[in-house]
Amino acid sequence: MPENIGENVLCIRADNMGDVIMSSPAIRALKHSFGCRITLLTSPAGAIIVPHLDCVDEVITASLPWVKSDGMHDRALLALAEELRAHAFDSAVIFTVYSQSALPAAMLAFMAGIPVRVAYARENPYGLITHWTPDLEPYQRILHQVERDLDLVRSLGAGIGDDRLMLQTTVHQEAGLAVKLGEAGVGGRPFMMLHPGVSEAKREYPVEKWIEVGKLLRHQFAMPLLVTGSASESQLATEIAEGIGSMAIAAAGMFGVGEFIALVDRAVGVVSVNTGTIHIAAAMQTPAVVLYAQTNPQHTPWKSPHELLPFSVPGHLRSKNPIIQDVAERLYRHEIPYPSSEQVLAAMKRLLSVRH
Repeated sequence: MPENIGENVLCIRADNMGDVIMSSPAIRALKHSFGCRITLLTSPAGAIIVPHLDCVDEVITASLPWVKSDGMHDRALLALAEELRAHAFDSAVIFTVYSQSALPAAMLAFMAGIPVRVAYARENPYGLITHWTPDLEPYQRILHQVERDLDLVRSLGAGIGDDRLMLQTTVHQEAGLAVKLGEAGVGGRPFMMLHPGVSEAKREYPVEKWIEVGKLLRHQFAMPLLVTGSASESQLATEIAEGIGSMAIAAAGMFGVGEFIALVDRAVGVVSVNTGTIHIAAAMQTPAVVLYAQTNPQHTPWKSPHELLPFSVPGHLRSKNPIIQDVAERLYRHEIPYPSSEQVLAAMKRLLSVRH
């Protein structure tokens, strides 16, 4: 029996762009099942993808202190609670990874007077969460993040037929991409993408190995290689492109978010570390070889053509979170070296042979 969650729903996903993308099928399920208006409370990094999601009507941006962020003064948090109160939300649905607690967000929703509060919790939340789903992860099971979030909204009676990741772009953004590809000398030719930038050092793949990968891909496929990233990663992209040599183009900071989504859509294939780019590739069904640091098992590409090439996180960079440590001790006992350039090439060849 579907729950009555009202017409004005707040979804809270306070992490990065890739996390918001992975929560989007569950948000879409809420919207399609209940016909509700959805407001998303997320981080500045998560907010940049919202214009490309058709399931979110409004976004509220905040650097919440219980996730990795610049933080927030206590008075600003009180002001945020009052801002949420002014929206008169009927319910709040809180999405988390299994290593996070939903209780700070639940407290915020409680302070904002939101009557229905839905979340996973490992401990008994008593009055903070009105619709409590006991969190069985990661000790009894580990679900993909998309499935975890869908399970939470299924507890309310929400469902959706097509649960793939979906992103949208505009004609203007696609035209802007075409202009920039022309200026870069790519034009309408096929190309591949290399995406080396990471938000955490523990996910890095060494520069010299990126250069080796690029040289092999260039030799095998004879097409331009765009080394992408944010503007702050332009030096990294330039170093890798110059190391690869001919046909490699440093493209970090060249594209807006919509243009970047369109770029991924047009790419023949993507080689990336574990970051938001792999979830964009999943949404656009672009083949992706993922250099996957063993930080967590639940954030792999969802229902899309990909191959994972895992490697171990250096010991000094491993998480201090005891939940993540427990998963690592159970799943990641054996040291795995960085994937070789030959392994990356072989994975891309397999992906492209299946597609064609």
